[in-house]
Amino acid sequence: MKITLDEAAKEKLSVYLGANKQLLLTFEDGVGPYSQHAMIHMQTQFSINIISTEMDKSDYDEKITSEIGDFWIKGYSKEDLQEEMKIKFNSRLSTFSLSGEGGMIDDNLGFKDFTKN
Repeated sequence: MKITLDEAAKEKLSVYLGANKQLLLTFEDGVGPYSQHAMIHMQTQFSINIISTEMDKSDYDEKITSEIGDFWIKGYSKEDLQEEMKIKFNSRLSTFSLSGEGGMIDDNLGFKDFTKN
């Protein structure tokens, strides 16, 4: 599996990344400390999360490569993902989207930096 990002998404996310940061692609099923229950955000199935290397990621047991770093995922969420995916940032709406070779996966990908209190 692989994720590519358009230039706008790379630019938007790179300001949050650093040596002690990790990317998560969170399936919003309510499992784990970074997931909202699906009933809260019915329109959002996935979100991009930033955590520090010291924060718990025990629910995230697999990773997907990208040019800005690996996205850690809950392994079982792969059934809702595709082999080749793309994250785009819509600057007009200030939203991310996640698509694959089979079409749109999530047109309003959430984002949360858990390193900020």
